[in-house]
Formats: sequence, C-alpha cells, structure tokens
Amino acid sequence: MPGRTCLVHLKETWGSIVNIGSVSSLGSGWSHAAYNAAKGGVANLTRSAACDLGKFGVRANTVAPGLIVTGMLDAIMDDDALLEKAWDRIPLRRAGQPEEIASAVAFLASDEAAWITGIVLPVDGGQTCTDGGPEWGK
Repeated sequence: MPGRTCLVHLKETWGSIVNIGSVSSLGSGWSHAAYNAAKGGVANLTRSAACDLGKFGVRANTVAPGLIVTGMLDAIMDDDALLEKAWDRIPLRRAGQPEEIASAVAFLASDEAAWITGIVLPVDGGQTCTDGGPEWGK
C-alpha cells in the first residue's frame, strides 16, 4: 500500500494505483514457487487496496504481463527449442513489448477506466487462455 503522504494525495484526487504483477499470479508454473507467491501477493494486495480505498474514490488494479522483451527473456531467446515451447503457449506467438505493458498501465490509470478497480489484467498475447503458464524447464 502507498505511504501516508501518497494516500492523502490519492484520496484528494480520486487517484489510481496500478501495480505490476505477472501472469504467474494467475496460476502456477514449474520451479517458480517464490516468484509465483510474490506475484500472487501483489494481486491480492491490489484487491485489498481496491476494497479498502474505494470508499475514498481511489482505484487499484494490477497489470499482469506475460513474456515481455526484457533482460529476463534473454535466457530463452537464443534457445530455439525453448523459444518454440514459449510460442506454443502464446497464441500471438511473440513476446510482448514494454510499450504494450505501458499502454495497459496508462489505460488503467486514466479516466477511461474510472469504473475499473480490483482487477488483475493479463497482458500476455493470450497465454492465459491456453493451458497455463510457462514450463520452460520441462
């Protein structure tokens, strides 16, 4: 939850909190227990904040990225077999770009999302509509 100074400002301006989670918060994956638990905590913190702060007009949401082109992706980008496994789980068959996550964050923070609070929004190229999260190690 934001610090007291931030909360005062959020309450005065009917502000918006947008946390960054992961699609890992929406299911489980192989050998990622600590990461999954941490991202699940972000999702639940968001829902609690939405409930607690809604009476002040403050909204709270989480964007849950899937596979995004960042340094974390470097480990699989040079491994064709591993990359093919990733694409098999992502209907759009590509990794997302950081700008695509930024667009989702900007939307949730905007007035266009004034009636949206307490959600975890997957931005994952369709990964969560398949049979689950990444099993890179299997």
